[in-house]
Amino acid sequence: MLTAGMLTASSTPVLAQQPGSVITVATIGEPPTLDPVGVTADLVSIITQHVFETLFTFDAEWKPVPLLASALPQVSADGKSYTIPLRSGVTFHDGSAMTADDVVASLERWTKLSPRGKSAAAMIEGIAAKDGTSVVITLKEPYAPLIALLAMNNGAAVVVPKAVIDGANPLKALTGTGPYKLLEHKPDQYIRLVRHDGYASPPGAASGYGGKREAKIGEVRFVPVPNAATRVSGVLAGQYQFADSLPAEMQSRFKTTPNVKPVIVKPFGFPLMIMNTKTGVLANPKLRAAILQAVTPGDMMLAGFGDPAFIANEGSIYGPGTVYYDAASAKAYTQQDPKKAADAAKAAGYKGEPIRIMTSTQYDFLYKMSLVAQAQLQAAGFTVDLQVLDWATLLQRRGDEKAWDSFFTYHTFVPEPSLITVLNPSYPGWWDSPAKREALAAFNREQDPAARKQKWVTLQSLFYSEVPTIKVGDFYNLAAATDKLKGYTPTPWPFFWNAELAN
Repeated sequence: MLTAGMLTASSTPVLAQQPGSVITVATIGEPPTLDPVGVTADLVSIITQHVFETLFTFDAEWKPVPLLASALPQVSADGKSYTIPLRSGVTFHDGSAMTADDVVASLERWTKLSPRGKSAAAMIEGIAAKDGTSVVITLKEPYAPLIALLAMNNGAAVVVPKAVIDGANPLKALTGTGPYKLLEHKPDQYIRLVRHDGYASPPGAASGYGGKREAKIGEVRFVPVPNAATRVSGVLAGQYQFADSLPAEMQSRFKTTPNVKPVIVKPFGFPLMIMNTKTGVLANPKLRAAILQAVTPGDMMLAGFGDPAFIANEGSIYGPGTVYYDAASAKAYTQQDPKKAADAAKAAGYKGEPIRIMTSTQYDFLYKMSLVAQAQLQAAGFTVDLQVLDWATLLQRRGDEKAWDSFFTYHTFVPEPSLITVLNPSYPGWWDSPAKREALAAFNREQDPAARKQKWVTLQSLFYSEVPTIKVGDFYNLAAATDKLKGYTPTPWPFFWNAELAN
């Protein structure tokens, strides 16, 4: 599932662990927080996954595997009790040993603060330590997505010392168990992570995010570089050893620079035009349906990426070849008609109110898509107020239900549909109709894979009839790295343990 070119492991002697080695990573901007629990922003996940860890993670085939747990849970026959054994010898960055009490406190915090944790909380009867070596999660009813939710690295159920948890407030200290620890953070300048010498790696061969983790590079430095062209120029000049989220059309610049290689992740994700179903003009589902008729996703995808090799005009939330692919319930994706959209908007009672759309140039492809959407909506008779914000401001403002009507973002591929943020009623957009609530509950209760597929079709049908969000298509991510970076594993959320820099 995770593919990319030209970056492979090496056993060359010059790649021995280098305590003083530093990799500088150019990211799309300044993260809004370094506490990964309360937000689902990928930028936060990319950085904080080096510092904090969860009980489980995903391997190269997107299967859940143990991380801080020593094995997958023992699940009771009725599906309501999950007993999770914990690894011994795990220490936090402050030198203290991880205990079952730390895990319980961390999971309870997750259920209160995380959008993902809140969705699980409704199903959780209790969380308790057992014999000091395991944790038991008791459910009110069977809940199939639980392990995947515990493994996800954004809105993450990270384990921290109980002593640094201050109720619903921010952590008293950013103390985790990961292979790197926070050394210094200068907002809008850099975040410096250094090797945690007391790190206890999970056993087994490295696979995806699972298995062995070794901090071979002494320091990972994340630098916010909002302008995509600047990220490209910097990696070509050797200022950065890795640059993330680059415009597809810039791949050609790497062909004449032998010391920089493209990194392509496929599948990667899907752009979304999320609508406010709770407040404002788009709380009317008929008007949201008119918006879907007015915009052409294929035009937005081509404008956003330029190169057709990086995109697929696919309406099914899960594409061909995946378990949950279903074309029939996504037919509305290709049924655009500006005239019918204008008529539908008028019938829905639209009187020219501004549609406030938030976007950001820090994700160049999202900005270009928003320009196309603006033009197509205006052509169908809508009034559009396009608001161009920095990404951190957009993330902050989207939590205010009165501040916007729509915003552009993207979702990274996830193996479990319940991990898709727009299904969570607490995620901005707040999709929570009675029909959707019932369909999602039925899907989450179902344990049989074939039956889950059919219940997912019901959910996707609601996605296109109630139109809480427009899926724009599928895209593949382009990054770039120095050819001195060896052992790097291309993934949707890039990580740098197990990688090393050649002398």
